[in-house]
Amino acid sequence: MIGARAVVALGLAQLVAWGVSHYLIGVFGPRIVADLGWSRAVVYGGFSLALGVMGLASPVAGRLIDRHGGRRVMPLGSCAIAAGCLGLAAMEHVAVYAAAWVGIGIGMRLTLYDAAFASLARIGGSAARRAMSQITLFGGLASTTFWPLGEWLATQFGWRRALLAYAGFALCTVPLLRQLPAAPSPQPLATGGAAPASTASAALPAAHARAAGALYAVFVASTSFLVTGITSHLVALLGELGLAAATAVAVAALFGLGQLGARVWIAAHAHAMHPLRLNRLAAFGPPLAFAVAVAGAGHAAWAALFALAYGAANGIMTITRGTMPLALFDPAGYGARVGRLLAPAFFCAAAAPYAYALVVDRWGARGALGVSIAVALGALLAALRLGRLAPPRA
Repeated sequence: MIGARAVVALGLAQLVAWGVSHYLIGVFGPRIVADLGWSRAVVYGGFSLALGVMGLASPVAGRLIDRHGGRRVMPLGSCAIAAGCLGLAAMEHVAVYAAAWVGIGIGMRLTLYDAAFASLARIGGSAARRAMSQITLFGGLASTTFWPLGEWLATQFGWRRALLAYAGFALCTVPLLRQLPAAPSPQPLATGGAAPASTASAALPAAHARAAGALYAVFVASTSFLVTGITSHLVALLGELGLAAATAVAVAALFGLGQLGARVWIAAHAHAMHPLRLNRLAAFGPPLAFAVAVAGAGHAAWAALFALAYGAANGIMTITRGTMPLALFDPAGYGARVGRLLAPAFFCAAAAPYAYALVVDRWGARGALGVSIAVALGALLAALRLGRLAPPRA
């Protein structure tokens, strides 16, 4: 039901959408600070604002995809990202800057992984798991592609014209997203309230669904807080631990390679593994990776092992974030239910860069890694509890 053409088109759209939205601030933030004289808190606060808007928009976005499908809804997100990039290119005042990030935040919620996963679930139900893992292979290359591309564009033409190009790239994803097959509207439940036979086996009994939803929300919120906080400060943390600036940048780049390698492994060998068990396996990665970073502080080899291990674990958990609900709940209500459960994760992600900045200022890089270990252990406990809900034989 989900053909290769649709998977490739959606994957390419993910690569571009992530590159021109989520990774935008990493390239253009320092230039905006230098050119306009604004504080880093104001400039990077725009990205936090966008993540908070994603949380506010999450329930509505899920319902829209359930009702109309990704083929109609996701292109609207691409247009919103394009409008936000145009606003950033033209802005001179903080109010316009904030408004542009609001548009980008709405666009990210309608186009990035969570929207794509909901769209695939609406089309293919539980059979969408493999397609979900496949599109993340493309998205995993977004920073690798758009950080150097954005740097080149900004160097050659200035950051404002580079953002105009980003708006054009966002609009180029519209025809790609239109390649998604149209899915029939979800059918209402029978009079007796029973789930359709094709999806009931993939869902938990109603008595356990609420507890599972709470555990899922805690897990995703914890991991979102970690990855946003760590990646926004990764180079600085590695430098404070004793690595030279060039080495810190090179080690930080291994995070993306770890993500991509883990996703290739899943697509090739582990796509059939039960998502709750796969998630439980991946959840051991972050606390171990942070422990390695603390133990090997200042040593490039240990830091590289940390970046690869944490990247690999996060690469897997990005996929299970989308596939676990297919094992826990009825896929017919995927978008609306997951949209509600993801809202706290977006708010946690929005707070993470600022929270990590406070921790680093007060306790240094080791303190930030200690906090990370504590949060990662909490996520691991939630993953272990969720893992118990997997059937004896998947």
